[in-house]
Amino acid sequence: MAPTDPLSRTFAALADPTRRAMLARLAQGPATVSELAEPFDMSFAAVSKHLRVLQGAGLVTRGRDAQYRPAMLTARPLQDASAWLGDYRVFWAESFEALDTLLDGLTEPDSAAAAETTSPEARKPGTHDTEDT
Repeated sequence: MAPTDPLSRTFAALADPTRRAMLARLAQGPATVSELAEPFDMSFAAVSKHLRVLQGAGLVTRGRDAQYRPAMLTARPLQDASAWLGDYRVFWAESFEALDTLLDGLTEPDSAAAAETTSPEARKPGTHDTEDT
């Protein structure tokens, strides 16, 4: 079953590398089906099918120029997807800050001294000073 909400349709359309390549090409300007098919080893029918998926997601519109129907990029759904992903930037920033804090703690001088006392040499049996009783 095809996704019904716009964001799901956008991500479903972006899931295919051929469609992502077509969008990259359309970011440079309008293109015909034959221009979009050029870098791929596929039929015009297959390219048209990819275009229909992109159109269904609202990522592409088709114009009319005499007998040609050039495809054009529509960026709005990409903005919506970017905004949705942007909500997780705070999560990743906080995660990286926590990792930085952890790594800084591992490289502080106190940590180095603690590492020396628990070095592999110090943990070998028979290397500790013991009292004779």
